[in-house]
Formats: sequence, C-alpha cells, structure tokens
Amino acid sequence: MDQLGPALRAWRDRADPAAAGLADGSPRRVTGLRRTELAALAGISVEYVVRLEQGRVATPSAQVCSALARALRLSGEEHAHLLRMAGHAADPARVPREVPESLHRIVDQLAGHPLAIYDATWELLHWNALFAATFGDPDDRGGDDRNVLVWQFLGELPRIRQTRAERTAFEESLVADLRATTSRYPDDPGLTALVARLGASPRFRELWGRREVGGHQSAHKFVRHPEVGEIALNSDILTTQDTNLRLVVYTPQPGTDAREKLDLLTRADARSVSTRV
Repeated sequence: MDQLGPALRAWRDRADPAAAGLADGSPRRVTGLRRTELAALAGISVEYVVRLEQGRVATPSAQVCSALARALRLSGEEHAHLLRMAGHAADPARVPREVPESLHRIVDQLAGHPLAIYDATWELLHWNALFAATFGDPDDRGGDDRNVLVWQFLGELPRIRQTRAERTAFEESLVADLRATTSRYPDDPGLTALVARLGASPRFRELWGRREVGGHQSAHKFVRHPEVGEIALNSDILTTQDTNLRLVVYTPQPGTDAREKLDLLTRADARSVSTRV
C-alpha cells in the first residue's frame, strides 16, 4: 500500500487533460489532472483521492481501482499493477470479475447496441445505457439478483419472451456452461454458493444432474418493452481468452423494426439525461 500513493500521483501528473475532455485553454498549475478532475472522472470524492495519495486508505475496492484506471487511462499492465498494489492480486482459483480497460474501450465503441459484460458464472458486471433502456435498469435490482441463472431459474428473465423450446434450449445451454465453469474454478466460494442457491429450483437440479458440459450459445431474443413493444434481437457472445468474461452484444434481427425501436430508446434516454442535468 505504501507504493499506491506515489503511483497515483505520478499517473495523475502524467495524464493529459485534453484526452479527458478537460482542456479549456486556461492556465493550469499542474501538468496533469487536478485532484478534483480525477475525482470527477472516477466518480469518487476529492477527499478520497487525497486519502489514497497519502496512503490513508487500507484497501480501496477493486471497483474504485478500475474507475481510477479508466480515469487515468492506464494500460492493461498498469491496471493490473494498481490492483496488486491495492491488495487485489489475481487469484487463478477465483472467477475473474475485473473488467479490463481494453474491454471498456470496445463497449464505448458499440454504444449504439445494447450490451453487457458478465463473468464466467453469468453475473452481470457492466452494462451500457441502451442495455438498461432495453431490458430495464439493473440498478433497480439488488446486488444478489444480477445473475442470469438466478433470473432464469429462481425469478424472471427481465423482459424476455421465450417459447417453451427456446426456454428449454436456453436453460440447457446455461447449465452446461456453468458446469464447465466449475471445472475451471473448483475452489471459488462464490461459484459454490451460486450452485447451492440454484439447487432450490427443481428444473436446475434436473439439468445439473445430467452433468453435461458445454458453452452458452448465441441466440435470438424477443424483448417485451413496455413503451416501444416487442424488439427482435440477436445476441452474440464474445468470451475473453484469459478471464472468461462474456461480452454479450445485442443487434437488430434483419427484416424487423428493431433498429428503429432501439433508436427511439436511445433518444428517449438522451432526453432523460438532459432533463436530469
């Protein structure tokens, strides 16, 4: 932890205000980002930035570290170094849950599509504004209710219409994928707890007992939206090689009006943000 403060100060001094959209032409007494600017970009308080740089924070969370890495535009190696200094060294026995900057950059370039990032247990880690507008804002759900398997077997998959055949194929694919994850991370306590929790579902117990192993596949989705009606989407899953994070990108099904409806939701969300500001 004694290395964290000096590293943050050096990275802050190195950061380019113009790259962060903060250059206004006025004289600056610092070469890089001001503490207030770093705090705003990372979504934390200025006081917390000061405490971090002075080494007065015992263990900043991994989420705070990732926010700082994005604000400071750290490389992948620097982000990993930051996590290690903060006591979050990667554990190969645990399911990776940190979203790297490279994946955030991809997300930013695909803002015109609903998309989300999940870990290997299908826990929702990150989503964009259009995903929230299409499927409902995940922030409205508790932290324990952001797992696709929990939604499917113990609740209701948000706004998704499934035929019986689609539901069967989806559930079989999910459970086979989860079985594969247990072999990759057999000692992860969160994964063990998830399987135990899902055991409350007779359907999950039936599929789990088959011991089938596979990967969750891309599929067609029909979203029942309360304002724009049904949206026909294709979902494509991109899995990262080292961390098994899953980037799910939803694109309009050809020959449907899904693109127009997504554009409507985008404009509606933009108006909502403008109103709040």
